[in-house]
Amino acid sequence: MTAAKKLRKTLGMTDPVEPIVSTAGRRDVALLFTTRSLRLFAYGFLSVVLVLYLHAAGLSQEQVGLLLTLTLLGDTALSLWITTHADRIGRKRMLVVGALLMLLAGVLFALTQSFWLLLFAATIGVISPSGNEVGPFLAIEQSGLSEKLTAAERPKVFAWYNLVGSFATALGALGGGGLAHLLQTEGFSELHSYRAVIVGYAVIGLLLALLFLQLSHAVEAPTEKQITQRPAWFSPSLGLGASRGIVFMLAGLFTLDAFAGGFVVQAYVVYWFHARFAVDPAWLGAIFFGANLLAGLSALSASYIAARIGLLATMVVTHLPSNVLLLLVPLMPNLPLAITVLLLRFSISQMDVPTRQAYTMALVAPNERSAAAGVTGIARTLGSSLSPLLAGPLYASTALAGVPFMIAGGLKIVYDLLIWQRFRKVALKD
Repeated sequence: MTAAKKLRKTLGMTDPVEPIVSTAGRRDVALLFTTRSLRLFAYGFLSVVLVLYLHAAGLSQEQVGLLLTLTLLGDTALSLWITTHADRIGRKRMLVVGALLMLLAGVLFALTQSFWLLLFAATIGVISPSGNEVGPFLAIEQSGLSEKLTAAERPKVFAWYNLVGSFATALGALGGGGLAHLLQTEGFSELHSYRAVIVGYAVIGLLLALLFLQLSHAVEAPTEKQITQRPAWFSPSLGLGASRGIVFMLAGLFTLDAFAGGFVVQAYVVYWFHARFAVDPAWLGAIFFGANLLAGLSALSASYIAARIGLLATMVVTHLPSNVLLLLVPLMPNLPLAITVLLLRFSISQMDVPTRQAYTMALVAPNERSAAAGVTGIARTLGSSLSPLLAGPLYASTALAGVPFMIAGGLKIVYDLLIWQRFRKVALKD
């Protein structure tokens, strides 16, 4: 069996997607899975120590909240420009730009403790406080994959794609916490041990840029779909046509879900465990290694459920109980129970991710998929960028530290009910 056939078998892909595994295509698919793994490893690596580093650098909770908010707002603005220009300027070039912005953010974070310089780096760079995907990468890669897959294949392929990312995030969390703990046992201060992790993040950004440069021209948009007219910096349609209204409505709901999630980004949850139960970085890394591992496995099982009850139903039915568990985390009286509830939540929390991605692709015509993925992805980043600023003062208060979990769980339940009510009768395109 050839390497390409083994890859297709692993991804659940059948013969109709044979065009993706041309000689150039096989190499491109392997590169994109490699870059996905490295990128999510870097996000997990940094997220475990990010808030701890900022506090060690002397920032207040309010300053940390503002910095995390501007990190995500900056990612939103950059992603909006990159994803709406990628087909004209080149997908490969835009992926390289995204990787270089990761490098820039890591270098600036490592070199300074100045709040204003950190704020600048957070705004123009690519940093993931949650450990999850941010920036322009996902939208560009998913639109390319969707053109090669049938509607039935997308949930399975996206599930494997998310599984790779979850495993990488889990390993990154374990590695980041472990490295910081190791350096502290060797006599390094907390600040310098966390800074070493940030230097590692910058190095991975450079490596990603070099790998993206190896992609072939096959990753670019087909000639007949490329944008020939120079787009404005901002267009109200954002590259969408007939599906603009429905995509904007979906994006609005995704913004609500992401706004809720911004109250419990991984960097903040790590800090909450550290402050509430005095857990050291190595244990925090191990906890979130297990959590992200469970999340990846939960995403893999989503395709089998979706094949039986549908994409939208899978999104709602799996998301609701995970949000109830989120509400319960801060109510646990001790560390073992809090970890148990957190891991239970992660074991089902990501089932909606590949189904949500596949649902977005099936909701629009093929020539609008890149724009739809970009708009909904940016909406999620925008939503999640607003809440850390509000969450920071709550986490700073011992009495109110559990409130962000309650806000997040409650708003996410509202999102589940709204998306089911609004979209359950909407017909899919493909």
